Formats: sequence, C-alpha cells, structure tokens
Amino acid sequence: MTTSWTVFRVLRDRNAWLLLTGVVVSGFGTSSLWLASGVWVKDLTGSDGLAALCMLAMWAPTLVGPALGTLADRFPRKPLLITGNLGLAALLLTLFAVDSPGRLWLLFAVLCCYGAAGVVEDAAQSALVTAAVGPDLRGDFNGLRMTATEGMKLVAPLTGAGLYAAFGGPAVACLDAVTFVLTAALCALLRVREERPVRSGDGWWRETTEGVRHMWGHARLRPLVAAGGTTMLLASLSSTTLYAVVDRLGHSPAYAGALYAVQGAGSVAVGLVSGPALRRLGGRRFAAAGIALTAVGVAARAVPSDPVALAAGAACGLGLPCVLIAALTAVQRETPGPLLGRATATANTLMFTPNVIGLAVGAGLVEVAGPGALLPVYGLALLGTAAVLAAQRTADSASRTSARSRSDANPA
Repeated sequence: MTTSWTVFRVLRDRNAWLLLTGVVVSGFGTSSLWLASGVWVKDLTGSDGLAALCMLAMWAPTLVGPALGTLADRFPRKPLLITGNLGLAALLLTLFAVDSPGRLWLLFAVLCCYGAAGVVEDAAQSALVTAAVGPDLRGDFNGLRMTATEGMKLVAPLTGAGLYAAFGGPAVACLDAVTFVLTAALCALLRVREERPVRSGDGWWRETTEGVRHMWGHARLRPLVAAGGTTMLLASLSSTTLYAVVDRLGHSPAYAGALYAVQGAGSVAVGLVSGPALRRLGGRRFAAAGIALTAVGVAARAVPSDPVALAAGAACGLGLPCVLIAALTAVQRETPGPLLGRATATANTLMFTPNVIGLAVGAGLVEVAGPGALLPVYGLALLGTAAVLAAQRTADSASRTSARSRSDANPA
C-alpha cells in the first residue's frame, strides 16, 4: 500500500510525471540503439572487437564527466535539455549515410557525441529535478527513474533488434531520433522557474574543480559516492564471469539472457520501494543494505545450481541500484543549485568509470581462475564495502551525539 501510494504521489505531480515520461521515452530509444549499433557493425565488418567498441564509444565521455557537467551549470537547464535532445535527433539522422565499412567512422563519431551529450543531459536533468520536484518526492522520483530506465532495458533491445532485422540500422536511428524529439517536447511542457546561472569568470578549469572539491570534500557525499564506485567495480568484475557461470550450469550462452532478465526485474522492483526505504533507513543504511544484498547474490553465483543462479540474479538486481539511488538523492539534497551539474557529473564519473575498468580487468581474470574461485572473493569484498559504509554512518552518529552532549554540558 505504501509503495502504491508513493508511486501515485509522484505520478500525480505534473513536473515529476513529465520528467519520468521523458526518461521512459528517451531510454527506449537509447536502449534500442545500444544493441542495434553493435549488430550493425558486426554485419558490416564481421568483427566482434569493432562491435564491442560501440559500447566503449558511448561510455568514453564519462571519463571527462566533471568538465562536461560544467555546461549544465553555465546555462539554464530546461533550455539546455530541449536543445540537447533536438540536437541529438538531428545528429542521429546522419547515420542514414552508414552503408559500408568505410563509413563506420561516422557511426562511432555519432556514438561518442551521443555519450557526451548524455553526460551533460544527466547532469542538467538532475539539477532540474531540484527545481521541478519537491524535496519530499526526490527519493521516490529517483527510484522510479531507475525503474523506468531498467524497464526499458528489458523491452527496448528486442524492439531495436526486430526493427534492425526488418529495416536496417537507419530505421533504428530514426526511431531514436523520434524519441529525442518527443523528450524535448515533454521537457518544454515543464512548469519550472530557474535562476539564471551567474558565471564566476574563473574559467572552465576552475569551475570544474570547484564542483569536484565540493562533492569530494563533503562528509556525507564522499562515503556514498566512494561506496558506489567500489560497488560498480566489483559488480562489473563479477559480471565478466557470467558466461562461465552459464557454462558450469550446462546451458548454451543464450541462457545468459534469462539471468539478465531476472536481474533487470529486480532493479525494476527496487525502484518502486526506494523512496519509502530511503525515508525509513536513511541514505547510508539503505545503500549499505543494498551492497550487502549484492554481495550475497554475487557469492551465490558460485553455486552450480539453476534456482540459486536465478535467485542470485534477482538479489543483485535488487541490491545494486540502492547505492546509486542513495548517492544521487544525497547529491541533489546536499549541493547548492549553481554547483549541481558539476557535482552530479563528478559523482557519475566516480561511480561509473570503475565499471569500465572492472570489465577490462575481469575479462582477463576469468581466463585465469573460474567463477567458483572469483565470485566468493568479489562477494566478500562487497560485504566489506557495505560494512565500511555502515561503520562510517555509526561513527558520524556517535560524533554528532558527542558534540550535542558537549554543547549541553557547556551552554553558552
């Protein structure tokens, strides 16, 4: 009942509903293109390596996230989002020219621009949420945003694959362009009053480092973001064992799709309850509980059993988003508006860049040791991450209690 009431409250809010609908629409197009672009490259070249580079091209701009996030603080966020979505829609139409291996550079260039625009738009949208959605609804909104994003990952790739098979890559690009136009229209309908950004005149580098210093120097944000980055690193390391796990279970590689689907369903579910859970537990306890659940799921994958593997996937899906939702909500709550774009982009860089590193390192480790040896180690490391985060919260609470006691004992 609480969860359904929370969802109703968010969807009843006009701005929150428009923003969430935009997430669903643009997420559908993005997830469709992710899969189709790799298939497109594979069909044109026959190369698995070049196909894998599509994902890298989209992720690479995250490495310079703090600098890109500065754009979200230099311009009003609503016009920036509208312009960015319309610009991406126009850019995607250039992919109609990709009809041979010699023109694949255009696809990779578009994907790289796509990723860079995504970094800016994520930062701008996070900042816009603080102006468009009330503080009491932000945790619920961020959870439902996760639900919408993960839900699209379950549905959209199949649509993109079917559209590609029937009409080719340009048709998928056209679909994605349409979703960006619709997202821009939804954004234009938002009723929000923004203060015009005031440029400090200190230059791009100083503005960027100001956001980094705020985020990393904040006593409540730093532990959450650091735990998020560590969790993503270990989760990506464990994900590289997936096909080895499937092989131990005696299934074909296609069985990985079932494990992905179960994990995705778990991520959809946790987004529905994250708002009430954040209010009840607080950000750090909610994040620590999610990391601990992820630890159990990762370690359990070492057991060669179908029911256990499916349950482990659900546990990872439920647990992994918790620290991301908690960290994003904390950044929105603890960061002044003029810094929010840079702080959000910095947090995203610190939390998601380890994902790329983990995928690269894990691919080598799984060739040396099997999942039976690696997964318990990753699970223990995740459990340690949860324990450290929980202990930091306890230490902070004890420190505040001690400070209050000294204040009471020595009144002014």
